[in-house]
Amino acid sequence: MKIPDLTNYEHLIGGFCGGVTSTVVCHPFDLLKVRFSANEGNPLRPQYTSYADAVRKIIRVEGVRGLYQGITPSVIGAAVSWGLYFQWYNTLRAKINEEFSTGSEMVSNFISGSVVGSAIMCITNPIWLTKTRLCLQYENQQTKKYSGMIDCMRQTVQQEGFFGLYRGFVTGVIGTSHGAVQIASYSWMLDKRREALGLPKDSFISQTDYTVASAISKTLATTVTFPYQVLRTRMQDHNTDSRGVWRTTLRTIQNEGFSGLWKGCVIANVRQLPAAIVVFLTYENVKRLVRMTENQG
Repeated sequence: MKIPDLTNYEHLIGGFCGGVTSTVVCHPFDLLKVRFSANEGNPLRPQYTSYADAVRKIIRVEGVRGLYQGITPSVIGAAVSWGLYFQWYNTLRAKINEEFSTGSEMVSNFISGSVVGSAIMCITNPIWLTKTRLCLQYENQQTKKYSGMIDCMRQTVQQEGFFGLYRGFVTGVIGTSHGAVQIASYSWMLDKRREALGLPKDSFISQTDYTVASAISKTLATTVTFPYQVLRTRMQDHNTDSRGVWRTTLRTIQNEGFSGLWKGCVIANVRQLPAAIVVFLTYENVKRLVRMTENQG
């Protein structure tokens, strides 16, 4: 049986596989990040003294499956986001480099990442909203408000209208700077590494190079842009009445100081660093496999 040539979709397939793999492996860390970011001290929420304490309390009441609340929209969102992101990013970057002269590869990378990230946010914001709300259904609540992803979307539309699915959209668009910083620095580091090795652009290099580049780029992007994640989580939380970016920002700073904008940053790096490495390593290796289908069809 002939294998169809899939090289036109190598970025889409690689990103899709990377998003699914990283989410399945790292979702419990994501759940903890969301809960710590949302916790403004409300006594109605369970109060955790540490990440280990949170894991113990969740497992004691709901079992290990409690650590995987919200995994369905998370898998769908990650697969769609990373698949489209890599496909559109590489297409747009090539177009910008062909048609315009920005004077800097890093600038081209950043512009491409920002534009593509904003476009994808228009598609995926409802998915991320449901993930956040499902993750914030606590073990100390007598009954769960949502039974799953579809039920969460249905209730959100019924109670808040269609645009309720786009709560946190503005911060999400602002947050595309996260992906732009990450992909720009990742691409730049790989380009410089290939240049140092005397290899053509887009040629495959060692797994260690991919690992180092993904780790550094993710840590940089997460730490620099983390406040948007806190604000977005709080705006999407169904347990509070947060409204608007400015109001949520002021409330956070007044009650918790500027450090409140980085609440959950440690667990975010713990969670997102291995997830980023898994995403990019999976993406690069799946892309390599897809290229093997060239001229096979």
